Amino acid sequence: MIKHRGFPGRLPSTDFQFTIRRANPKGATPLVRRERFADRRSPDRRADTAFVAALWEHFGDAPFERGNLDAGRLSWLLGREVLTVSEPFDPTDYEAVLVLDVEAARRAFPTAFGGPEEV
Repeated sequence: MIKHRGFPGRLPSTDFQFTIRRANPKGATPLVRRERFADRRSPDRRADTAFVAALWEHFGDAPFERGNLDAGRLSWLLGREVLTVSEPFDPTDYEAVLVLDVEAARRAFPTAFGGPEEV
């Protein structure tokens, strides 16, 4: 499992995790697309925004390995702002290749790119 050095481990002053410390010997937690509803709590939305901002700053629009990125946090973005690149896609593979869909991420999280505050 690749460790993304310099990637923030969590949202400051919260328990929202962005990375994991070590690989699970039983295999990676599967990535599954989670639905985000409009009534999500404000802290959850802030965590998503900060995670997208970290992905943008660390990887830009280049493909990246899942590595030590938290499966739960990625799952909130999978299929919308984070797309799969590797075919066939294995949701339990630490080496799965993903990419940030910059246009979708800008629409969903404009503040992650320095845009206006979300409503």
